[in-house]
Amino acid sequence: MTSSVLTSRTNQFYINGEWRDSDSGETIDITSPYLHEVIGKVQAVTRDEVDNAIQFAHEAQKEWAEKSLQERSTYLYKWADELVRMQDEIAETIMKEVGKGYEDARKEVVRTADFIRYTIEEAQHMNGESMRGDRFPGGSKSKLAIVDRVPLGVVLAISPFNYPVNLSAAKIAPALIAGNAVIFKPATQGALSGTKMMEAMHRAGLPKGLVNLITGRGSVIGDYLVEHKGINMISFTGGTKTGTNLAKKANMIPLVLELGGKDPGIVREDADLHLAAIQIISGAFSYSGQRCTAIKRVLVHENVADELVKLLTEEVAKLSVGSPENGSTIVPLIDDKSADFVQGLITDAIEQGAHLLAGNQREQNLIYPTLLDHVTTDMKVAWEEPFGPVLPIIRVSSDEEAINITNGSDYGLQASVFTKDINKAFAISNKLEVGSVQINGRTERGPDHFPFIGVKGSGMGAQGIKKSLESMTREKVTILNLSE
Repeated sequence: MTSSVLTSRTNQFYINGEWRDSDSGETIDITSPYLHEVIGKVQAVTRDEVDNAIQFAHEAQKEWAEKSLQERSTYLYKWADELVRMQDEIAETIMKEVGKGYEDARKEVVRTADFIRYTIEEAQHMNGESMRGDRFPGGSKSKLAIVDRVPLGVVLAISPFNYPVNLSAAKIAPALIAGNAVIFKPATQGALSGTKMMEAMHRAGLPKGLVNLITGRGSVIGDYLVEHKGINMISFTGGTKTGTNLAKKANMIPLVLELGGKDPGIVREDADLHLAAIQIISGAFSYSGQRCTAIKRVLVHENVADELVKLLTEEVAKLSVGSPENGSTIVPLIDDKSADFVQGLITDAIEQGAHLLAGNQREQNLIYPTLLDHVTTDMKVAWEEPFGPVLPIIRVSSDEEAINITNGSDYGLQASVFTKDINKAFAISNKLEVGSVQINGRTERGPDHFPFIGVKGSGMGAQGIKKSLESMTREKVTILNLSE
């Protein structure tokens, strides 16, 4: 398989250490969101090929689990090095495929290599424990328990389009270092980038069958993969609707789901408004708001709302709009369907009386950054996740109202609280039904070793390097019966 920077070629899928064409004879076109042309094709694999991939993974996993942690580490360090070596061509593929600015895409690749290296180091510092039986009342000192962590088997890693390399490796690296094998199913829009990442892995010489790249139509292999008896754990990042459906079909195997969000930026009366405005606009509009952790609504105290609105409007005017090749912050959304949905939320809000401060301009799937004031809780944009460049401003009269609106959401990923009163910040944080609270900063993922948690419709389970290692292993207890 050749490694051109961007391919209008037909890409193969990767199974048992080999690049192959599918027996289906079918491929799927990948269209660039800003070039509006087909930039590559991926295989539409069959269910039989899924079966084969899972079988190869199980065979490889048995030998992989027997390798020492240091042996596994050596392979993963090589993978990280190959990603850094390929960073330019991978970054260009990410840019062309998902419309992310080149420099941001390059940083994603480098961050991914750092993630892999840190994962290795974290695994090397995770030790088991021993427990003496006589520590429990009536227990015998002749019993000694050795508690260790063992791999689950074959992990199904399903990644999203918006961070097609980083969020893929965030599943694959912990799974591998813990002794698992992986079936990797990237988002269709993101599969070219995922293929490039797998090329780096192939160059690193990982054992055959250990990681298999599966591309195809969700209608053919989606549920089949999730319900397959050969899958021992699923790590999924994507939409809440898909994640909920996946959880219903997963047959009681361990799940980690990273789903959607409706993260608020709560601005108290005593906040540093200049800081809040800069952080909110950055949090809301970077990569056109196509981030699960984007700030998706502002809940501002009515006494400072006018001043904050003025500052937000000034910041929005500074945003660059256009092609990712020019480093624009606001770029075309991933597809027309996504743009239609965002435009529908904007139109609904304006028709119901929201004040348009900026935006509501569209060119194909490029939507200009849109700022809406006097949004009420009757409007869809107050509750639904846009995954696009629209920011509703809701004026509130108290902390309690902001808390109630936040907690009224079906989502619970993150929230930002802007205030100079640290005691109030913690008091509000304690009442918010979200996985993480950012104080005087934008909502965002990372640093990658921090726990990353979604509650309610935002997910289940925890990520973050140590948490991911724990979720992809299970505890096993061996009890040694000693002579008294």
